[in-house]
Amino acid sequence: MNAWNAAATSADFRGPLDVTRAATAVLDARGRVIGWSAAARKLLGYAPAEIIGRPVDTFLPEPDPDDPAPGAGALTDIGTRSARHADGHRLPVAVTICPLTDAPPAAGPGPARVLVATGLDALRQWEARQAMLHGLATQSPVGLAIYDNDLRLTWFNSSYGREIGLPLRELSGKRANELYPGEFVTEGYPHGLDAVMHHVLATGEPFLDLHFVGEQPTDPGTEHVWSCSYYRLQDPDGRVLGVCEDSFDITDRYQAQRRLNLLVEAGRRIGTTLDMVGTAREVTEVAVPAFATTVTVDLLRSVLAGGDPDPAEGGVPELVRVAARSRDDPPDRPPHPPYPVAYRRGTLPYRSLSSGGMIRTERTLVVPLRAGGTPMGLVTFDRGAASAVFDGGEVDLADELGVRAAVSIDNARRFAREHAAALTLQRNLLPQRLSPHSAVDTAYRYLPSDDRAGVGGDWFDVIGLSGTRVGLVVGDVVGHGLQAAATMGRLRTTVRALARLDLAPDELLGRLDDLVGQTPEDRAAGIVEEPGPDDAATGVTCLYAVYDPVSRHCAMARAGHPPPAVVHPGGEVTFPDLPAGPPLGLGGLPFESWETELPAGSMLALFTDGLLRCGDRDVDAGLALLGDVLRDDRRPLEELCDRAVAALLPGGAAPDDAALLLVRTRELDARQVAAWELPAEPAAVAAARELATRQLASWDLTELSYATELVVSELVTNAVRHASGPVHLRLLRDLALVTEVSDTGHTSPHLRYAASDDEGGRGLFIVAQLVQRWGTRYAPSGKTIWAEQAFPPDYPGAPRPVG
Repeated sequence: MNAWNAAATSADFRGPLDVTRAATAVLDARGRVIGWSAAARKLLGYAPAEIIGRPVDTFLPEPDPDDPAPGAGALTDIGTRSARHADGHRLPVAVTICPLTDAPPAAGPGPARVLVATGLDALRQWEARQAMLHGLATQSPVGLAIYDNDLRLTWFNSSYGREIGLPLRELSGKRANELYPGEFVTEGYPHGLDAVMHHVLATGEPFLDLHFVGEQPTDPGTEHVWSCSYYRLQDPDGRVLGVCEDSFDITDRYQAQRRLNLLVEAGRRIGTTLDMVGTAREVTEVAVPAFATTVTVDLLRSVLAGGDPDPAEGGVPELVRVAARSRDDPPDRPPHPPYPVAYRRGTLPYRSLSSGGMIRTERTLVVPLRAGGTPMGLVTFDRGAASAVFDGGEVDLADELGVRAAVSIDNARRFAREHAAALTLQRNLLPQRLSPHSAVDTAYRYLPSDDRAGVGGDWFDVIGLSGTRVGLVVGDVVGHGLQAAATMGRLRTTVRALARLDLAPDELLGRLDDLVGQTPEDRAAGIVEEPGPDDAATGVTCLYAVYDPVSRHCAMARAGHPPPAVVHPGGEVTFPDLPAGPPLGLGGLPFESWETELPAGSMLALFTDGLLRCGDRDVDAGLALLGDVLRDDRRPLEELCDRAVAALLPGGAAPDDAALLLVRTRELDARQVAAWELPAEPAAVAAARELATRQLASWDLTELSYATELVVSELVTNAVRHASGPVHLRLLRDLALVTEVSDTGHTSPHLRYAASDDEGGRGLFIVAQLVQRWGTRYAPSGKTIWAEQAFPPDYPGAPRPVG
């Protein structure tokens, strides 16, 4: 508010030729200067002692025909001249001469004329402002009105006059709430015009973009919405003159926003359950009372039974009323069970069913529910006799609601029939092949025990993480067949999603445990199926490991799963004693990570217990057999997989699903890594850019310098600004160029769209456009922001990691 008052007080509405501010000289009858103002000295450089007594052409010479100054002429009125400054240079000025009323005779020494001058630029700016004010008064589409200190109307512009529909002489002196009955609907502000304007007048604080709902005097009976702003008017001395109101009719935009909000709400609430009756009731709940006073949904009987739509020949098909809602219904009214309905010939629903199209009157819309061109039913929107009619935009909205409802109902209809086919697709959730990773070499085998379904509940995966790291996972769902496969697919997808968040192994298992052990409320909401005696999500085991080829650091955690086999170069096989942790879904105990450093060329074997158990053989005997096979670690991984399966499952089948994942580790060459520690100070940003640029040049990646400099600059700047302690910069040259900036902070930046008047917020957006992908990972000591860029097409690539 203080800033507003200061700006209003400093505003100067006087013209540039006002004698209180312009350069002023008093001339006698002979044209000699006898008076000289301080502003004249500032403009033309002459001190009073230098100019008084001298002729006016000392500083304002007669115009030269070749003088380029526009408008040069006699000193009779406002004109432009080329004045001579005391230092000799010329400057264009606007000049006016005013004769004094009581001028002495022509030869007298007394004052005869007053000369007023100002810089030509100042005059042009003032004229532009005057033209702007004239435009606001006569041409602007924004309505402007001025109220005095008693908040009575004193003036309005042409746009305001067109809206009000009466001349100013008939409205002058009226208060605002007498002109526009209505109220503000913007939250957090007074609702009445009088209260808003009193606040602005008393405090000087402007109110901007308040939404006012009322009736336009020239259009009674129709609700309009205006965007209104109010600010206090003051003269140059700070004296309060009144309040100015500007308003703009945003009715169309406001209605469009309401329709958009309704569509968003429909997208959020319609189709949350694969139940046709439930979806129909969701349609009525969304549309009443925001769109209509009464809504009904009727479905074809064949559709409600889960079959294909089958209209009766020679008439309309049988319909069932599945949902109905009215504005007068109590919120807790239980829904009516579905019941058959029949429409007489000539009614709106009958005509819609017969024609297959929308039927509308002013206050009723009957929208067909169609999926893929096939009729499924009707939804009827009615507003009653006392409500507003449906306009063109609302007709389109009703059609969109019908489309969304039809799609959701059709999905629910197809669900039961296609459920078995969807479950069969779960087998494709197992990786058909593993993507290559420079950090590890991999091989795998999977043997389902359910030959008929061809898939079970065991799974494995190798997931590429930031900083060239990889995530390794193997899991075991209780049971086998389609139900176990569905649970496996959900868990495998979740593990991949959580792994992309760069979670530590123990934290990832904790998140996964939360998913498996969801509350009964979540299950009732349809997020997962109700657990039963054979619930496949109960007692799931899982092992998750993360390997970093830069540091050769490996961290892993398990949830009731057998520990992996670790084979060091040379053939030494160990089964590390990882903290066991409970199986997923049981809860009660936290998970713990186990960490080690693996030499390059080490091998990890991740497996499920179905690989170890065969016949009467126990787990310990199975581990011994597996260790014997893995000791010959110089063999190719594919051959070791075949030898392990042959030794542990000689019959080729197992009583339980079996999975085996072999991983041979690699180490990034020192030529692929560059790291620096920088102080957390502004100068570190320039140093980081220089270090990155120099390193890219040594890697023959100068083509990526520009983008990398921007990435480094933004990330290091954020680290210096928002964190404490040293900043670490690291570049990795692997399958792509990876830029990492680490600091001691734990807050993560968020990508957003900066508004046009925001002073910041664009840096991370620019980074995201320059790189393939970026993200954040956390460590006990802080966080790391990383960004990945593709190599140029002709780049030969980085050296192959050591392994």
